[in-house]
Order: sequence, then structure tokens, then C-alpha cells
Amino acid sequence: MSQPLLLPVRRALLSVSDKTGLTELGRVLIAQGAEILSTGGSAKTLRDGGLPVTEVSDHTGFPEILDGRVKTLVPQIHGGILGRRDLPEHVEQMAAHGIVPIDLIAVNLYPFEATVASGASDDNCIENIDIGGPALIRAAAKNHAHVAVLTDPSQYAMIIAAVSEGGTTLETRRILAGEAYARTAAYDAAIAAWFAEKRGDILPERFTMAGQRHEVLRYGENPLQKAAFYIDGSNRPGVATARQIQGKALSYNNLNDTDAAFEAVAEFEAPAVVIVKHANPCGVATAATYAHAWDHALRCDPVSAFGGIVALNGILDEETAAKIATIFTEVIVATDATDAAKEIVARKKNLRLLLTGGLPDPTAEGLIVRSVAGGFLAQTRDNGRVNASTLKVVTRRVPTADEMQDLLFAFRVAKHVKSNAIVYAKDGATVGIGAGQMSRVDSARIAVSKSKEAARALGLEGPLTKGSVAASDAFFPFADGLETIISAGTTAVIQPGGSIRDNEVIAAADAAGIAMVFTGMRHFRH
Repeated sequence: MSQPLLLPVRRALLSVSDKTGLTELGRVLIAQGAEILSTGGSAKTLRDGGLPVTEVSDHTGFPEILDGRVKTLVPQIHGGILGRRDLPEHVEQMAAHGIVPIDLIAVNLYPFEATVASGASDDNCIENIDIGGPALIRAAAKNHAHVAVLTDPSQYAMIIAAVSEGGTTLETRRILAGEAYARTAAYDAAIAAWFAEKRGDILPERFTMAGQRHEVLRYGENPLQKAAFYIDGSNRPGVATARQIQGKALSYNNLNDTDAAFEAVAEFEAPAVVIVKHANPCGVATAATYAHAWDHALRCDPVSAFGGIVALNGILDEETAAKIATIFTEVIVATDATDAAKEIVARKKNLRLLLTGGLPDPTAEGLIVRSVAGGFLAQTRDNGRVNASTLKVVTRRVPTADEMQDLLFAFRVAKHVKSNAIVYAKDGATVGIGAGQMSRVDSARIAVSKSKEAARALGLEGPLTKGSVAASDAFFPFADGLETIISAGTTAVIQPGGSIRDNEVIAAADAAGIAMVFTGMRHFRH
């Protein structure tokens, strides 16, 4: 039987956790002659709005039981939703059992995700696992040829307009059905993830994840690629929690680079500034003030900093904002900003200012997911930390206290630099960074070359690496990488160790009279 162009709504079931817009929706339905079935708080909200409502228990003749756990899981409701109006046998069976059709349902689910995020008890979380809601949604979505299903208040305006014009179209109901299944899938994914976390299974046999589309982006890494930004509900402070105070829309690459910058700057307790270009730090520094940290971070590689992303691990102040504004910058991200700083940034209309309200915990657990052909890889976050007490000094010379401080700083930076990574640092600031090379020797050389360019820009002779320390994200397979670092004027090196040629590398360090420590922990970042 062919479908009519429009299906009027003669009977609707409204049972929602989020009451936003409910009364307005109900008022339009009543105005079009629809009967409204409802339950509990939803029915009260509608009555308080002056609308006539039939309680589901009155409609079915079956009371709500088990503290409301069973109220819609009855044949009169599900039969009214699932019955096909185009099949005579369905119509006859519905009539025989006193089941009347339900043409629209509005159901949004118990707030399980928000309950978990609030730190509620296990019992409270379990009570916020909706059973009847998903069953209603899936039933209506399956029978979308005859039933419209609403799962979010943001959809009400579309249905209000449709109902006011006489009914819903099949195209509209099909769109809503797809969104309904996406919602129940995300809901089930959140519940499955919670149970996995409770049993300590961070990599479960069946991996489920879901995201809410936050924004459709102009394009991906390149204009030929489509892209969107999704929020996963974890509430980790960063690009997902940030308020954009000003500036043009963020691109895919902006978001990726901003995330890299903010995750890196969160590694440090003292005021820190990280400048990122193409997901790699090109300048990192800590200092007593953000203004001084900016100066020291910028001097590492002022050329690459042009058009970069700047991250602070605290509040952007007026002096720092004025300094950053002197060069072309794509994004500034910080936990907050003073009014004076916002005014300065506002003079650069295209400069984006993001305020996150907090810092991500670099030691927290979590998962990182990356797609591959035919599947995806999942791994725990690199939340490793080393400190002076866990390091092993392997050379005759022991690092000085100042060298040790810079070694720990450099190794934290190396964690956020693409492999192979070599980081030179001095006085709490990077003075050379080599990233993403196939050879560790090349990374060491590139960092020194950039250090020489930076020194010339400052009117200094020789590379900034003279008198610095160096960090390597992984071990040196041969002594040549270390020898390149030694020739740059470094006095101490930090590296994971673990090569079959460690003894040769240690001998080269001893021959040069430098100190070297092993961490026993590597930080590859591909």
C-alpha cells in the first residue's frame, strides 16, 4: 500500500527526561487535534502548562509498578507503535486487542552519561540506565513508515512546523529514525564503557565509542576532505570544553594543533608557554611569568612560530597578550584570560581565543584511537612521568642540579614531539627541537641548524644549544646520534636506554665528559 504524502499526528506519546520545549510541542499537537499520552514528570509539566493529558496507566489499564521501572513496557503501547497500518492483519489484531495507533513519540533518555560524569554512586548510575525509553525509541524508529520519533528537544521545531502543515513526511521520519538509532547506540556505548571501566577492562573485547557532532568543519586536513568535530563526553579540558571568545571558525588543522599545544603545556606546573606548528612544539618555556615564558619560547624558533598555536597553562594576562599579538598567530588557548587581555586580542579580529576553564591531567588514564584500513588501533594515553629519583646515571659525571632540572623539562617536551625527537633545553626553555625524522641523527642536526638560525636572529654567535642539555624520546641505536648532540655543545643527555649498543653510547659520553641518565621509559609519538 502506498504511503500518503503526509501522516497526521492523531495520538502522541511524550515521556521525556529533559523537559525543554515540551509544553510548546504539546500545545501545537493539541491544537492540531492530537491526543497526548504521557507519564510522571512529563505529564505534570504538560498539565502545568494547561494541556489535557492522558496518563499511560489510564490508557493501558495497567499501573506503573516497580518504582516506575515498568510503565510503558506493555502491549497497548508497543503495539500502538509497532503496528503497521498498511497490513490488514495488523490492523485487525490491533482492533481485536483494543490497541490504538500512536503516530509520534518524544522520548529522551534518563541522563546516564551526566550521572556518571557527576561522580554519582554505582547504584545511582544503574538507576539512570533507561530501559523503556530505548525500547520505545527503537520500536518507533523501526516502524518509521508510520511513526515519527523524537529523541532530542532540538528536533521539536522541525516537527512543530511539519505538524502545523498537516503531518510528517516519510523523508522526515526516516531522518529521525536514523538519528534515533544513533542516540540509542551512543547511550548503549556509554553504558558498556562504564561497565568496562568498573571491571578494569580498559580494552574490552567489544570496543564501543560514540560522539556528538559539535561542528561541521569547512574541510579536513586538505580542502578535498570532509570533516567534522565530535565531542565524546569525557569532559577532558581542552578543545572540546573550550569557549571560543573571538576569531573566525576553527579548522580541522587548528583543532588538531590546538589540542597538541594544550596537552603539552599541561605537563608543567610553573607558568608555561608552548608554541606549536603542524602538531609539533617549536618553542616551549617555563618562567616566573607568562610574558617571560613567551619570550623564551619564541626565541627557540621564531620563524616556525609565525602562524602557530600558542598555549598557556593558566590565565592569559595583558602583558603576554600584547607580546603574542606582535606576530601572526592562529590560536591562543588558555584556561582563562583577563578582560584587558581579551581587549588586546580583540584587535586581531581573525585571532581565535579559546578558554578551557581548566587543564587536562597529563597523568590520567584514557584511550587514544586511530583508524587503520579495516579497523582501528586503541591504546592507553602516554601518561608516563619520570623524576630525578627514578633516573639512572650511567656516566662517570653526574648531572648538576641545574642540569637535572633541564633534563626533566626536556624529556617532558620530547614526549610531545613527533618521533624521532631530539629536544635541546637550557634554563627551562627549549633552544632547539628536531622532530619527525626517519633518522635520530637528522633530528639532532636539524635542531642544531634551527638553533643557529635563532641565535643569528638574536645577534648571537654560535648555536643556542651551547651549554644546553638534550633529550631523546628513544634510545640511541648507535653512538653517532649522541656524538652529533655532543658537537652541539650539550653538557648532559637524558634518554630511555635499552639499546644493545648502550655501552658504546655511554663510552662516547664519558669520552666527551658529559653526563647522561637513562629513564627506562620511551615516548614515541608517531
